[in-house]
Amino acid sequence: MKAISSVLQNYTLDDKGGHITREFQDYAYRLAVELNDLDHKPIYMRMAKTVDRSILEQARTFVLDANARNRARLFMWKVRELREAKKAQSSYNQRGRI
Repeated sequence: MKAISSVLQNYTLDDKGGHITREFQDYAYRLAVELNDLDHKPIYMRMAKTVDRSILEQARTFVLDANARNRARLFMWKVRELREAKKAQSSYNQRGRI
Protein backbone atom coordinates (compact mmCIF):
# COMPACT_ATOMS: atom_id res chain seq x y z
CA MET A 1 0.00 0.00 0.00
CA LYS A 2 1.33 3.44 -0.95
CA ALA A 3 1.25 6.61 1.06
CA ILE A 4 -1.26 9.17 -0.13
CA SER A 5 1.48 11.77 -0.62
CA SER A 6 3.27 9.57 -3.15
CA VAL A 7 0.05 9.04 -5.08
CA LEU A 8 -0.69 12.76 -5.16
CA GLN A 9 2.81 13.61 -6.40
CA ASN A 10 2.14 11.72 -9.63
CA TYR A 11 -1.16 13.53 -10.20
CA THR A 12 -1.00 16.86 -12.02
CA LEU A 13 -3.75 19.28 -12.89
CA ASP A 14 -4.02 20.91 -16.28
CA ASP A 15 -4.38 24.54 -15.24
CA LYS A 16 -5.00 26.72 -18.26
CA GLY A 17 -5.35 29.95 -16.33
CA GLY A 18 -9.15 29.98 -16.09
CA HIS A 19 -10.73 29.96 -12.70
CA ILE A 20 -14.28 28.87 -12.14
CA THR A 21 -15.39 30.30 -8.83
CA ARG A 22 -19.16 30.46 -9.14
CA GLU A 23 -21.86 27.95 -9.92
CA PHE A 24 -23.13 29.75 -13.02
CA GLN A 25 -19.62 29.67 -14.50
CA ASP A 26 -19.47 25.91 -14.08
CA TYR A 27 -22.91 25.54 -15.63
CA ALA A 28 -21.95 27.74 -18.58
CA TYR A 29 -18.74 25.82 -19.20
CA ARG A 30 -20.53 22.47 -19.11
CA LEU A 31 -23.17 23.86 -21.47
CA ALA A 32 -20.51 25.03 -23.94
CA VAL A 33 -18.90 21.59 -23.84
CA GLU A 34 -22.22 19.81 -24.41
CA LEU A 35 -23.01 22.09 -27.33
CA ASN A 36 -19.49 21.72 -28.72
CA ASP A 37 -19.05 25.49 -28.77
CA LEU A 38 -16.08 26.31 -26.54
CA ASP A 39 -15.18 29.32 -28.70
CA HIS A 40 -18.23 31.16 -27.35
CA LYS A 41 -17.89 30.46 -23.62
CA PRO A 42 -18.41 34.15 -22.67
CA ILE A 43 -21.85 34.12 -24.28
CA TYR A 44 -22.87 31.11 -22.22
CA MET A 45 -21.41 32.73 -19.09
CA ARG A 46 -23.55 35.82 -19.62
CA MET A 47 -26.63 33.75 -20.36
CA ALA A 48 -26.13 31.53 -17.31
CA LYS A 49 -25.91 34.65 -15.17
CA THR A 50 -28.87 36.58 -16.60
CA VAL A 51 -31.35 34.15 -18.19
CA ASP A 52 -33.74 32.06 -16.11
CA ARG A 53 -32.21 28.62 -15.54
CA SER A 54 -35.43 26.81 -16.39
CA ILE A 55 -35.36 28.33 -19.88
CA LEU A 56 -31.75 27.27 -20.37
CA GLU A 57 -32.48 23.75 -19.18
CA GLN A 58 -35.50 23.39 -21.47
CA ALA A 59 -33.46 24.58 -24.45
CA ARG A 60 -30.56 22.32 -23.49
CA THR A 61 -32.70 19.19 -23.30
CA PHE A 62 -34.42 20.14 -26.57
CA VAL A 63 -31.07 20.44 -28.35
CA LEU A 64 -29.58 17.26 -26.88
CA ASP A 65 -32.65 15.29 -27.98
CA ALA A 66 -32.51 16.75 -31.49
CA ASN A 67 -30.20 15.52 -34.20
CA ALA A 68 -28.77 18.88 -35.26
CA ARG A 69 -25.63 19.75 -37.16
CA ASN A 70 -25.18 23.00 -35.26
CA ARG A 71 -26.28 22.52 -31.67
CA ALA A 72 -25.26 26.01 -30.58
CA ARG A 73 -27.43 27.72 -33.19
CA LEU A 74 -30.41 25.52 -32.33
CA PHE A 75 -29.87 26.27 -28.63
CA MET A 76 -29.87 30.04 -29.20
CA TRP A 77 -33.02 29.78 -31.33
CA LYS A 78 -34.82 27.73 -28.68
CA VAL A 79 -33.79 30.11 -25.87
CA ARG A 80 -35.16 33.07 -27.84
CA GLU A 81 -38.40 31.19 -28.52
CA LEU A 82 -38.86 30.23 -24.86
CA ARG A 83 -38.10 33.76 -23.64
CA GLU A 84 -40.66 35.24 -26.04
CA ALA A 85 -43.26 32.69 -24.95
CA LYS A 86 -42.63 33.48 -21.29
CA LYS A 87 -42.84 37.21 -21.96
CA ALA A 88 -46.12 36.81 -23.84
CA GLN A 89 -47.53 34.66 -21.04
CA SER A 90 -46.58 37.20 -18.35
CA SER A 91 -48.08 40.10 -20.31
CA TYR A 92 -51.26 38.07 -20.79
CA ASN A 93 -51.45 37.39 -17.04
CA GLN A 94 -50.85 41.05 -16.18
CA ARG A 95 -53.92 42.10 -18.14
CA GLY A 96 -56.02 40.13 -15.65
CA ARG A 97 -56.98 37.23 -17.89
CA ILE A 98 -55.73 34.36 -15.84
